[in-house]
Amino acid sequence: MNFLNLLTLTFLSTIMITPGKNSDNKKSLNPELATYINTIKNDFSQIPQDRKDELEKIALYIQKQVNASQPAQLTYICTHNSRRSHFGQIWAATAAFYYDIPNVKTYSGGTEATAFNDRAVAACERAGFDITKTTEGKNPVYAVKYASDTEPVKAFSKKYEDSSNPQSNFCAVMTCSEADKACPAVKGATVRVATPYNDPKAFDGTPQETAKYDERCKQIATETFYVFSKVKI
Repeated sequence: MNFLNLLTLTFLSTIMITPGKNSDNKKSLNPELATYINTIKNDFSQIPQDRKDELEKIALYIQKQVNASQPAQLTYICTHNSRRSHFGQIWAATAAFYYDIPNVKTYSGGTEATAFNDRAVAACERAGFDITKTTEGKNPVYAVKYASDTEPVKAFSKKYEDSSNPQSNFCAVMTCSEADKACPAVKGATVRVATPYNDPKAFDGTPQETAKYDERCKQIATETFYVFSKVKI
């Protein structure tokens, strides 16, 4: 039996456990972000079935780890670790908190390192995240907060195999087609899932720039929340 089939059987045979303090988590979310999340949850039905099939592979990995009381480590990978992979990392951390899924750890990386693009940072701020730049330079570190009483997500650009990312037992989520082609196998990954997104970089410096960054941020948020909505605790 291959790993994916085993995950599927595990997912289908999940025993429901009493929910945690989900309502308390929701109360501490940044108010603007909470409103944004209520909106995207209404868009689950708009996700195409073929996308749902891929997204549910991520949910299966998380479910298996939850059932085994093991960390669910998610590494979102794109070419430059500047836009889509950061959206994935940040929204996954937020979704895990929102649905009270325990022991989820989120990361991001690229096939090369650049910087967390300031346009993507601005899109996250418009969605309701509180973001503080904690270092300067060409590749600054950002502290991204989704709730008042949580540790911020540490966001900066790095290669996916960077020592700050897990080296084994993680789910690699490929967020761009270029990285998907460049990395047909990701060393150390237990599961590899490709959910490529169009790059908003194509609209940099155009009148559509803000709208396209917001569109991509919302798409990744919606699909990531769909993933975590399928995990049962």
